[in-house]
Amino acid sequence: MTRKAAIMFQGTGSDVGKSLIVAGLARAFTRRGLKVRPFKPQNMSNNAAVTADGGEIGRAQALQARAARVAPSVHMNPVLLKPQSETGSQIVVQGQVFGQAKAADYHRLKPQLLAKVLDSFHRLQAEADLVLVEGAGSPAEINLRAGDIANMGFAEAADLPVVLIGDIDRGGVIASIVGTKLLLEPGEAARLKGFLINKFRGDIALFTEGVRIIEERAQLPSLGVIPWFAEAGLLPAEDAVALDGYAAVKGGRIRIAVPRLPRISNFDDLDPLRAEPDVELSLLSPGEAMPGDIDLVLLPGSKSTIGDLQAFIEAGWDIDLKAHLRRGGAVLGLCGGYQMLGTRLDDPEGSEGPAGSIDGLGLLDVTTRLGGAKTLTEVTGRDRLTGEAIHGYEMHIGVTTGPGCERPLLDLAGHADGACSADGRVMGCYVHGLFASDGFRHAFLNRLRARSASGLAYEQLVDALLDRLADHLARHVDLDRLLSIARG
Repeated sequence: MTRKAAIMFQGTGSDVGKSLIVAGLARAFTRRGLKVRPFKPQNMSNNAAVTADGGEIGRAQALQARAARVAPSVHMNPVLLKPQSETGSQIVVQGQVFGQAKAADYHRLKPQLLAKVLDSFHRLQAEADLVLVEGAGSPAEINLRAGDIANMGFAEAADLPVVLIGDIDRGGVIASIVGTKLLLEPGEAARLKGFLINKFRGDIALFTEGVRIIEERAQLPSLGVIPWFAEAGLLPAEDAVALDGYAAVKGGRIRIAVPRLPRISNFDDLDPLRAEPDVELSLLSPGEAMPGDIDLVLLPGSKSTIGDLQAFIEAGWDIDLKAHLRRGGAVLGLCGGYQMLGTRLDDPEGSEGPAGSIDGLGLLDVTTRLGGAKTLTEVTGRDRLTGEAIHGYEMHIGVTTGPGCERPLLDLAGHADGACSADGRVMGCYVHGLFASDGFRHAFLNRLRARSASGLAYEQLVDALLDRLADHLARHVDLDRLLSIARG
């Protein structure tokens, strides 16, 4: 096969900004008329997206596909690891659940997955002018090099040039870039064609000497120094690392609290709410009590529902939640959060961890049995109370039944979804992405506290942010040189 244009971006560590840089470059090169496809061979995240072909991929690759103005495909992220415990993950291969494995077992499995990864990559190459490949973690983690499919192992298998990205905001960027190259084998180091420095604050001219030192010591050219992009936090994040900087914007009239569960998933459900100017959304850490003046407690999705419910109770939030309801507050559970609100959770097959059962919070008259095939589907419908249109997706294992389902929250095409308490203050459903629907979001918030519609058009906002990110990179990155490297 004649190699078509492709380039891989690897980082000196996790959370250096690889995902957003690839998204911005995807939009920038797409605007030049190129057919661009994003690709990440292996991702670890519980923030996932459903594809039109009935699979799932990392949320970051779905955002990158959007930046490239194409539909997300399972081949953009052929291996997705979804952590269920400190040592084990669910493994998703080309969009479908492959199985579960402890970390040590997965490392032995990786060489078998390389064929699937290369198959997906070549499928994207066949339809694209340019493939932008994102690594995971860092190639300097040489203790994990054997069987690697995420960084240099994949770059060698696919014969790709590599650009190294360093994060100056966390400090030590000179050592991280120079040290990464020194730790690589000679053949791997030869694949490095340049470096980018990300998240610079202040006067870039003051780092001219730093760039010169890196170029001299690493024997690599600088392809750009990227200033801090303040609006990055408004775009969907790749994984839960981003929650560490998820500070609330204080002063919103409508106050929403979200317990930070150990295995929180699909927390991009919160992004449209955070973007509303009159909403103050706060993440609660274990040991932090629920404030007494909040309007809504939102229980998010979970990759380990029984384990996260146990953590919720251990934090004392079950007591806080009941006090919140006595004060007249509202509660919404999404997916795993919905399951927790019922009277009982059973996982006889160990679908999300050890097999077992647990009493739910008892706020909705429903029970959930985990297991069976995973539901992965895009949905449309309406809010039963207001008639507002919604769109989103379902991504869950298990079935929820009971009298509470006779008062559903949503009417979807072909079936009802969710449950509500008799007084309407406790609600739950399986649909992720609800709040991206502008009319529904306003109507829901207006029920919590009377308000005027803010005019926020969330989907348009995301698209405008991708354009601004592309403009930002075009000003500070040598795009022509990147394209030349990709073309070999």
